[in-house]
Amino acid sequence: MLLSVDRPDAASATSLSYKVITAVAEREGVEPTEIEPPEYNALYEVVNPEALDSLFAPRENGAHRTAGRIEFDYCGYHITVTSDGEVDVSDRDQHRD
Repeated sequence: MLLSVDRPDAASATSLSYKVITAVAEREGVEPTEIEPPEYNALYEVVNPEALDSLFAPRENGAHRTAGRIEFDYCGYHITVTSDGEVDVSDRDQHRD
């Protein structure tokens, strides 16, 4: 699984970028470790995984960040990540105007 860097620590398993990889893998019916080139695009080709992970992370003083969401297309799916840590994976065709 190619994120921006390989991190063996437990925090990477609960990061938003890892949740995106896991959700796409579930939709594809494969293990998260199989979501990598050449069959799948690397997440960092679409969005900076470190920026995604820190976007909604608590501030250094522990205060929560503003509510929000980010949307992008990845591996043929439309991905929505919300500030509460939810990751929604839907068919990209459902989001075309």
